[in-house]
Amino acid sequence: MRALVPRAVAVFALLAAPLSAQQQPPADVRQQIAESQRRLEEIRSERARLNTELNNLRSQVRDVSSEIQNIERQLNTSRSAVVEMDFQLETVSSEVTRITTSLSSTREDLTRKRRALGTRLREVFKRGPLNAVRVLLGAESFADLLNRYRYLYLLTSLDQTLVDRVATLERSLVDQGAELEGQLAELGRLRDAKLQEERELVRVQRTHQATLSTYRQSAQAAEGRLAELEARDQRMTALVEDLEERRRTEEQRTRVAGGPAPAASTLSAADVGALDWPVDGQILYRFGLEQRPNGTALRWNGLGIAAPVGTPVHAVRPGLVVHAGPLEGYGPTVMLSHGEGFYTLYLYLDGVTVAEGRSVTDGQVLGTVGGANTPEGPHLEFQVRMRIGGSSPQATDPLQWLKARPGS
Repeated sequence: MRALVPRAVAVFALLAAPLSAQQQPPADVRQQIAESQRRLEEIRSERARLNTELNNLRSQVRDVSSEIQNIERQLNTSRSAVVEMDFQLETVSSEVTRITTSLSSTREDLTRKRRALGTRLREVFKRGPLNAVRVLLGAESFADLLNRYRYLYLLTSLDQTLVDRVATLERSLVDQGAELEGQLAELGRLRDAKLQEERELVRVQRTHQATLSTYRQSAQAAEGRLAELEARDQRMTALVEDLEERRRTEEQRTRVAGGPAPAASTLSAADVGALDWPVDGQILYRFGLEQRPNGTALRWNGLGIAAPVGTPVHAVRPGLVVHAGPLEGYGPTVMLSHGEGFYTLYLYLDGVTVAEGRSVTDGQVLGTVGGANTPEGPHLEFQVRMRIGGSSPQATDPLQWLKARPGS
């Protein structure tokens, strides 16, 4: 009897020690993962919004600087998405490690409990079904009988606890195995999602580099175009100044020689808003500064009018042809002098139908539209130059001289 008591205590200790270890709850990381997933969804929504904004930008007038800023914001959101994926991967990996450790501990505990249960079953089998009766009948007194009954009751309770613990551990082992399988599946999904986010990050980085390259090329082209137009304008201005100087010298010589007075100007300030258009077409560019999306500014000294190649170009007023032929940077060009420092210029022609030194009438065909090889495409550039305050002829806004029409 005394030998059985320590054995019962040992069995109870075997049950009690692992139970206290198993009752410690694991750290709950579900809330952290849910919060990270919420942040990830917000990041992906922001990236989708930025993609929509980028498409809208590209469908409008191309603004490269805004596009670059948009793509840089996409880069930031993609990097944030990868960071969130790393956090989720690290968290789930920690959970997998925790569950694996717990699963191993549960298996060891279950092995011990099964071994203890097996030992108890063998002992019960060896003593036979009447062992409890023999123990009770062997009591020497009523007090001894009560002690033996309490011992048998405690031993039976311990045996039942051991059986229940084995069943609980077996269920826990199944549950932990299912949880581990689910976490491993989640880990695989997160790894695939991270790969997708990293591919998206690489795509956005490449788009960023390509856009920057396009921007630089566009900026270089614009700078080259600006320098080209400035050089052309300088040559044009020098030519007009030379023509005006020759006209004034000729008039002075005629007056000194007592010749007839020069004819009245065929173009004057009174003609503002009254001139017919030299060619019908949509306006490509207007007189003055044009701010380009890449930050550069082009200055136009005339009005660009789009028209098919070969369209006839008409004189807006009678005048003297002072230039009819190629002009560097402009191709075939016609310049009319209207007297008293007024000039009209017809640039980017395909062909010229008048000759220098000849007079032309109002509306006469001077040539045909060209400009097919220019960045703007086929068009005519029309200029009006006049002396302002005794200076050499200066370019003025042609739209002020032409008749108003819808959309101009």
